[in-house]
Amino acid sequence: MTSPSTTAPAARSTGWLPYAGLLVLFWGVWGAFSALPTSRYGYPDEMVYVVWAFTMIIPAVVSLRGRRFDRRGIAAFYGLVIGLSGAGGQLLLFKALAIGPAYVIFPVIALSPAVTVVMAVVALRERVTRLAAIGVVLALAAIVLFSVSGGSASVDVGSWMVLALLVCLAWGVQAYYMRKAAVAGVDDATTFGWMTVSGLLLVPVALLVTGGLPGGFGWRAPALTAVTQVLNAVGALFLVMAMSRGKASIVAPVTNALAPVLTIVLSLAVYRTLPSVFQTAGIVLALAGSTLMVRADEKRGEAATAPAPSRSVSP
Repeated sequence: MTSPSTTAPAARSTGWLPYAGLLVLFWGVWGAFSALPTSRYGYPDEMVYVVWAFTMIIPAVVSLRGRRFDRRGIAAFYGLVIGLSGAGGQLLLFKALAIGPAYVIFPVIALSPAVTVVMAVVALRERVTRLAAIGVVLALAAIVLFSVSGGSASVDVGSWMVLALLVCLAWGVQAYYMRKAAVAGVDDATTFGWMTVSGLLLVPVALLVTGGLPGGFGWRAPALTAVTQVLNAVGALFLVMAMSRGKASIVAPVTNALAPVLTIVLSLAVYRTLPSVFQTAGIVLALAGSTLMVRADEKRGEAATAPAPSRSVSP
């Protein structure tokens, strides 16, 4: 029989995997249907943000049931940094897309996990094995390929590029601080609670940008938006839970690479759309990179549980 002391480190090593899998599921489905309110009803992106901010309340309430909300200053600090960087980045993205080409903006923003990896390795001293490093590179390449689409070969770089870089930085910092908060002893429910508060704080900004509550959309557009954004909100909760249990340098690239794979598969089944050459290459790299990173994490757990070699003492 294996003793609990030898299995606990391995469980901690891969304890993030179930939550990362649920994140990929929810964000993958959300990605496949998230554009419907805008494409079908012309619902403004800023209003999508407003609806998303309120849907965050649902998983926040569920996660906090039976748990004590951490009111320490350090918990509020990390929670607000995580929430404002994520929500603020979303608002900056809407502005960037209004003045710049999406086919350039999204590949730039897709590099946000690289920011997380660098910060985690430098600031948190997370060790990345050679196998995991190869997986990280493949995953980052896959993320960029998923974001690439056809467009003009000549692009005038303007203020939208600055906004895109700020979004990339904000989302990379957000993922890093999710892990940092867990290291500081802030629980998942508290972190997500502060994220919800932060998103709601920026609702007036979104309404100001869109010129107030728009009319003429009926109930279908906001209802469809709410259904899709609940998937987004629940996925965000699973991201917090995965980050608190695994390395930020592994979790961020894995989840950001695999969620688009599910989105593409669902789009193929629902919309009968074939993936482009870039997306096909991205799928291959995402699966290969994620497999390498997960395998490297499992090996680390196995090494941690391996018994120390016995030393013979000569008489």
